[in-house]
Amino acid sequence: MHLEKLQKDILEKLHDELPHSLLYHSAHHTEEVIKHAIELGRDENLSEEQMVLLQTAAILHDTGFIEGNTDHEGESCKLARQILPGYNYTQKQIDAVCDLIMATKLPQSPFDKTSEVLCDADLYYLGTNNYQLYSNRLFREMKHYSPDFTAEKWRQVEEDFLDKHEYFTASAKNKLNAVKKVNIKKVKSSYKKHNKTHSDFSLNDILLMLLGSLIASFALSGFLLPNNFLDGGVTGISLLIHGVYGWNFPIVFTILSIPLVILAGYVVNKKFAIKAAISIICMSLFTHFIPYPVLTTDKLLISIFGGFLAGIGMGLNIRAGSALDGIEVLALYTLKKSSFTISEIILAINSIIFFIAGFHFTVETAMYSILAYFTATKTVDYVVEGVEAYTGVTIISGHSERIKEKLVNEMGKGITIYKGERGFLPGKYEIHNDVDIIFTVITRLELRRLKNLVYAEDPKAFIFASTIKETTGGVIKRRQSH
Repeated sequence: MHLEKLQKDILEKLHDELPHSLLYHSAHHTEEVIKHAIELGRDENLSEEQMVLLQTAAILHDTGFIEGNTDHEGESCKLARQILPGYNYTQKQIDAVCDLIMATKLPQSPFDKTSEVLCDADLYYLGTNNYQLYSNRLFREMKHYSPDFTAEKWRQVEEDFLDKHEYFTASAKNKLNAVKKVNIKKVKSSYKKHNKTHSDFSLNDILLMLLGSLIASFALSGFLLPNNFLDGGVTGISLLIHGVYGWNFPIVFTILSIPLVILAGYVVNKKFAIKAAISIICMSLFTHFIPYPVLTTDKLLISIFGGFLAGIGMGLNIRAGSALDGIEVLALYTLKKSSFTISEIILAINSIIFFIAGFHFTVETAMYSILAYFTATKTVDYVVEGVEAYTGVTIISGHSERIKEKLVNEMGKGITIYKGERGFLPGKYEIHNDVDIIFTVITRLELRRLKNLVYAEDPKAFIFASTIKETTGGVIKRRQSH
């Protein structure tokens, strides 16, 4: 038997021919199974013949994925029967290898000590500190082949599987059960925590959306609308139509926002679109039904305080992962079709609005409206803690592997890794360890989601953000997920 040549040839084949969608059942997984099979086989004192058959089965057990993800164990056996004679395996040995491969099919069905070792090696990761990393890969792999497979379904499958799984060999139990129990507790507690504190529609978000919509409607009814002042974006267009034709502002604003909310479902995601729709409807209802008093007719005060209150309303909604105006969504969509930056696109749209305002009203009104818009824009930046359109985020965590995995594969972000050291605390200066320092660039609407993602993995992670005026290139220009 030419075991070393077989392993070299099969691993090369797996690296070259396995689909890239196999994030878990990759060539790396096979390499890990081989390593752990040898480790557990030696611990279980398998004979030399048993070790050869065990390693052969570990090498070939997932080769069936080259043909497809249906009955890959059966396909692996077909390949084994085709190629093993060329490596000087006897028919009896080939039959034994196929029996070992079939024992790994879920639910696992080992029939002797060698098959027990292989089954434990195949699921070795359940009892390691890298459990979450491989679990995330497996979920994304399964979702690729079954798009309707949701995170909620995966949580139930994962929890049920962990509860029912038992290692077969004494070696695996002694080495892995303790960490596996910790992983089970983490899985169950993280799901409870996720449901309570990281909901896409938490009570805190709802309150921020309602409060923001209420303040924005006050800015409109108490300052801008009675004095024919404008704002930027869809709000500005609606105010302009109201001023020129006398049409009902809340109705016009809602109608103009509908296509942008729908567009947000494609450019951003459906949850963001739903939140934006709720905020827009609430602001329209508040503006229509609440009889706000007109506090002043002084144009300077209207520009400053009207813009200030409008900015607070928009900023609170952004902090809740929502939006009151769809202009940024339109800018993101236009960005994909042109070479202009988001700032340039928004500036161009608003310049047209204010130019028309100067033509239909007075130049003075247009100029005061620009001041109101500028005030609102700066207030939004203040409310969301100085976060501009793009934000550079640095993350330092002892769980950097899992965080890197989620940033790249769940948020679709490009990341840069710096090698560093963490620790060096007062009184504990001598305690430190190597760490991967993660840097990525996101849009301001994504900051809340990124924090939730990181703190779900490591509540003690250190995150700091810095303003980036513009970005060019990289994956930041791709479709965003909020």
